[in-house]
Amino acid sequence: MSIINLSAYRFIGLDDLPALRDRIRERCEALALRGTILLAPEGINLFLAGPGEPIEAFMDWLREDPRFAGLEPKVSMSDAVPFARMRVRLKKEIITMRMPAIRPEGERAPSVAPVTLQRWLAQGHDDHGREVVLLDTRNDYETDVGLFDHAVDYRIASFTEFPAALAADRARYEGKTVVSYCTGGIRCEKAALHMQDIGIEHVYQLEGGILKYFEETDGAHWRGDCFVFDERGALDKNLAPSLPLPAGGEIGVGDPSCENPSQLNATASIHPSPQPSPQRGEGVRRA
Repeated sequence: MSIINLSAYRFIGLDDLPALRDRIRERCEALALRGTILLAPEGINLFLAGPGEPIEAFMDWLREDPRFAGLEPKVSMSDAVPFARMRVRLKKEIITMRMPAIRPEGERAPSVAPVTLQRWLAQGHDDHGREVVLLDTRNDYETDVGLFDHAVDYRIASFTEFPAALAADRARYEGKTVVSYCTGGIRCEKAALHMQDIGIEHVYQLEGGILKYFEETDGAHWRGDCFVFDERGALDKNLAPSLPLPAGGEIGVGDPSCENPSQLNATASIHPSPQPSPQRGEGVRRA
């Protein structure tokens, strides 16, 4: 596999959005890269694919801007570029939560490294002896493809539903260590900050999300695959595409900032939905 796929984000104040969009688009087009880059006042969220040399050239160029100097992407490989075109879009948020008080640029929630989380799950508790509860912050069509064993899954259709679902189930987390997770880290970072704001103690985000967990561990305690917002559809624990594309189809190509399955180019529910169980949290979801 010769194509490099990058996923990265950074919460950082941006006030030159139209000019920045134009510069980034021009650079990507000059390097013949494809993907989606979202820019908002709160930061950048990028999904980019191409051969190694152009990808490295773009990231070197982007990091010349001090705001993006420490950007560290998640990396996976594929045989072909899983995007049909290059898009650079301006948004109100790089991940839509509609809670303006949550500002990750000013404060990050504590994070747990993938190898540490795997150790906690293997031993059955964190390093302080507390029970660990995994909280999936993704949408229902993503969790249908795969999730951590025994994770709480609120079956939400959009990330904007997360605060209300959490509020209805807050008692679950008392006295426990909560680890929020998502595909690449962006949603679980906002989710962890929100949990702190409403007084839930012992909250962590999984550093780098599921993709970094696959990259740095053997994927133990994960069941299924990981949905991604590009033509690969989903990745397995080895970060390899796990689903063949239908003829002429594009699975999962959409706008990851709004995460609305109606905006995907093909069906978002790639695997049949599993039967409800208390471990997946269906019983606590509220309309």
